[in-house]
Amino acid sequence: MSKISVPAAAAPERFTAPTGRAALGLLVLLGSLTAIGPLSLDTYVPALPEMTRDLASSQAQIQLSLTTCLVGMALGQLVTGTLSDRWGRRRPVLVGVVAYALISVLCALAPSAEALAAARFLQGFAGGMGTVVARAVVRDLYAGRAAAKYFSRLVLVFGLAPMAAPAFGGLILRLTSWRGIFLALTVIGTLLAIAVASRLPETLPAARRNTGGLAATARIGRALFTDRVYLGYALTQGLAFAGLFAYLSGSSFVLQDVFGLSVGTFTLVFGVNALAFVTVGQLNARLLDRYEPRPLLVTGLSIGLFAALTLITGALLDALPLVIVALFVLIGSLGMVMPNGTALALDRHAAHAGTAAALLGGIQAVVAAGAAPLVGLAGEGTALPMALVVTTTATASLLTLLTLAHPPPHPTPPHPTPHPPSR
Repeated sequence: MSKISVPAAAAPERFTAPTGRAALGLLVLLGSLTAIGPLSLDTYVPALPEMTRDLASSQAQIQLSLTTCLVGMALGQLVTGTLSDRWGRRRPVLVGVVAYALISVLCALAPSAEALAAARFLQGFAGGMGTVVARAVVRDLYAGRAAAKYFSRLVLVFGLAPMAAPAFGGLILRLTSWRGIFLALTVIGTLLAIAVASRLPETLPAARRNTGGLAATARIGRALFTDRVYLGYALTQGLAFAGLFAYLSGSSFVLQDVFGLSVGTFTLVFGVNALAFVTVGQLNARLLDRYEPRPLLVTGLSIGLFAALTLITGALLDALPLVIVALFVLIGSLGMVMPNGTALALDRHAAHAGTAAALLGGIQAVVAAGAAPLVGLAGEGTALPMALVVTTTATASLLTLLTLAHPPPHPTPPHPTPHPPSR
């Protein structure tokens, strides 16, 4: 399928990528905006068993708050990505982080599992506003391998969130209840709003914005939905993220309730897995100096599938060491999957990076949102449901990449028709 592009005569000069300290500051800020998702999901993971008891609900009901948060993120990205192509990048993300801080207070005050799930939907919507703009800003500045390398560098920043978030949540649990975790997220959202207002540059000049109204937006959306390769990469990412989300929603119950790990030990395991994610992300940036993003994506997904099959073996044997090793390799492989998949998808629609990033994030969140209920509803007291969901998503992700996301071959130029000899 053809990409959407603006005519060369109408395309203004791009915003120049910053250098030096300004570049480092932008990297940290974009990484922090992207980390809103992991912060929203991982910080209260150690508290899930306590929340189940405190709100007198089932495991599946509490896990529903994870799902509603992801659905909210999907919708927030879909709405904001399109608006950022029309209004620029700064205004939507500033509204999003301010709303995130305010809604986190509602989560802290939730009186029931149902109210928490509703508040988490709103919190996810606001958080998704920041995440999608961060991706669009990267695509405004970089393309191809350079974009993939930048997304790998972002892993170093936002990858710290899943390492620090459970430990942070566990520390708060020692001092207060799970409600204090959401009050802490309120403070983080407030600090992010201040940073965005003072430090985030506008990377989409007014001359490059989409001013065609709803009709133009519909044309862009139609082009994205009819781009088989773009959709293939988006679904590949979504399925891979669904496996990660199955891990996020099920690991605290599996490792604490099934295998009897303490909150502190679980937090350590969770942090080590996040460290694997960050480390592989930085290795991926180095490998991009020699290899294209697509073969690295295939490699990452293949390693993830092997780890998922190992996880099933560990669950069947009730072998904690095998389960821990499999999860370590699985989460580490995503450090190679996420940067390359994101860059490959967004590279196809540079002229409308906000909308393309929105659809990418929306598909990712919607596909992943189904993982948490499956882990919870498939049964408690065993690691097998989580292992089966992870293996299913890993298999589907690799197959989607190899089939739907396979770029068509370059057409062979037609042979010139020989002219009859002149008489």
